[in-house]
Amino acid sequence: MIPLGWARALGPGMPGASTVRAAGAAAGLAAAALLPFALGSYPVHVLTVALYYVILASSWNLLAGYTGLFSLAHHALAGLGGYTSALLVLRAGIPVPLGIACGGILTYATGYAMGALTLRMRTLYLALATWAFAESTRVVISMEYGLTRGDLGLAVPKLLAATSPRPYYEVFLAAAAATVAGLAILLRSRIGYRLRAIRDDEGVARAVGVNTVRWKRFVFALSSGIAGAAGAIYGHYIGLLSPVGMKFDEMALVIIMVVLGGQRTLAGPVLGAAVVEVASEALRAYGQIRMVVFALTVLAVMRIYPSGLMGIARAMARRWLAAA
Repeated sequence: MIPLGWARALGPGMPGASTVRAAGAAAGLAAAALLPFALGSYPVHVLTVALYYVILASSWNLLAGYTGLFSLAHHALAGLGGYTSALLVLRAGIPVPLGIACGGILTYATGYAMGALTLRMRTLYLALATWAFAESTRVVISMEYGLTRGDLGLAVPKLLAATSPRPYYEVFLAAAAATVAGLAILLRSRIGYRLRAIRDDEGVARAVGVNTVRWKRFVFALSSGIAGAAGAIYGHYIGLLSPVGMKFDEMALVIIMVVLGGQRTLAGPVLGAAVVEVASEALRAYGQIRMVVFALTVLAVMRIYPSGLMGIARAMARRWLAAA
C-alpha cells in the first residue's frame, strides 16, 4: 500500500501502488536507456556486464528466493548455454540468434532433468547435488580440448558487427527488462502463489492440492533456461568462452548480488547486480580480496537489514514520507 502521508498528498484520485511501481520501473528503464550517451565505452561495457548479471541474479532469485530451492549450478548452466550456442554456430553453421535459442532450450531441458532428480532433496543436499553437477560440467568442458579447446578458450562469433559496446548494452537492457517483467507477471499469477507455498511449507502446499513435483520441475527448468540464454548472449558479446568463467566464484557473485540487493523482491537482484559489478570493477586490482570485501559487506547489511539494500531503501523512503 502507498503510505498514508503520500496518499494524503496525492489526494482522492491517487494511483494504486501497482501503478506507482510501474511508473517507477518505466522511468528507471528510460534512464537506463539514455545512460550510455553520457558515458565512455568502458563504463558502458561494465554496465553491459552488470545487465548480464541482472538476468542471472533475477532468475536465481526466482528459484531460491521465491521457491526455496537453493541451487549452486546457475553459473554452470550459463556457461553450458554459451558453449552450446558457440559450438552450434561454429560446427553446424547455424545463425547466432538460433544458436542462442538452442542454448536456452538445452539448459531448460537440463534444468528440468535436474529438478526431477533432486525432487526429494532439501537445503544442504540440494546445494551439494547442484554444486556437483556444476563442477562436473566445468571439468568435462576443460578436458574436452578437441571440442571446446579447454582452458585455452573458445573463440566465439560476435552477435553484432559492432566495435562499440553500446549496441550490446541495448540488447542486454532489453533482455534484462523482459526477464524482470516476465518474472513480475509470473509471480503475480497463481503460479507465483504456488511457488511461494512450496517455499513456505511444501507439505502443507501438497496437502491443499499444489502439485509440488510439477512446479519444482517447472521453476528449475525456467530459471535454467533463462540462465542458459543469458550465458549464450554473453558469450557472443565477449567473443571468448573459457571454463574459468564457470568456477564457483561466479556462483558466489550471483548469490551476493541477490542477498545484498534483497531476496524475494524483483528490484533487489537488479540493484545488487549493479552495485556488486561496479564495485567489482573498482576493486579488480585487489584480486580475491574483493570477495572478502563483498562477504563482509553482506554480513554487515544482513545484520542491520536482513532484507538487503531494498530494505534500507524502503526504510529511508518511509522516514522521508513520514517527515514530509
